[in-house]
Amino acid sequence: MSRIGRLPIPIPPGVEVAIDGSRVRVKGPKGELERHFSPRMKIVMDGGNLRVERPTDSKRDKSLHGLTRSLINNMVLGVSQGFQKVLDIVGVGYRAEVKGRMLHLSLGFSHPVEYPIPDGIEVECPVVTRIVVRGMDKELVGKVASEIRAFRPPEPYKGKGIRYEGEEVRRKAGKAGRAT
Repeated sequence: MSRIGRLPIPIPPGVEVAIDGSRVRVKGPKGELERHFSPRMKIVMDGGNLRVERPTDSKRDKSLHGLTRSLINNMVLGVSQGFQKVLDIVGVGYRAEVKGRMLHLSLGFSHPVEYPIPDGIEVECPVVTRIVVRGMDKELVGKVASEIRAFRPPEPYKGKGIRYEGEEVRRKAGKAGRAT
């Protein structure tokens, strides 16, 4: 049995879960998420926990088992606690600021980069070189953070660009110069 799939999903207080066949709706203090899963997986409410059961031991069912459990767990965590990704901006003159529902980035291009913030996501810049992306949908938070990072990924020579907090950038030596 799948090591992840067999784990029960604890439902914290203040979170409501509605199961309608293969559709799961999770409602909590941060909002509501709904997702459709494979009809092959059986989602069962067991007291204060959710369990995911698979019909057979086929390779497809085994892979769907752990995936379904992880996605439901992320939904429960998202509506109760939420998720966040922090991006650091490294480079002279590189900066970010939020104006309304737009993120304005100055990244050394001849023009400023404007990124529209999607619904369900909060973006804030506590300092001009740090971007905090928050939301209840883990998939959407990661997608937005990766799209922002893609405007200027860190380069290997000086390390300039947008990187995730704690990301290690492998540096290259550059030119060695003339040997005498």
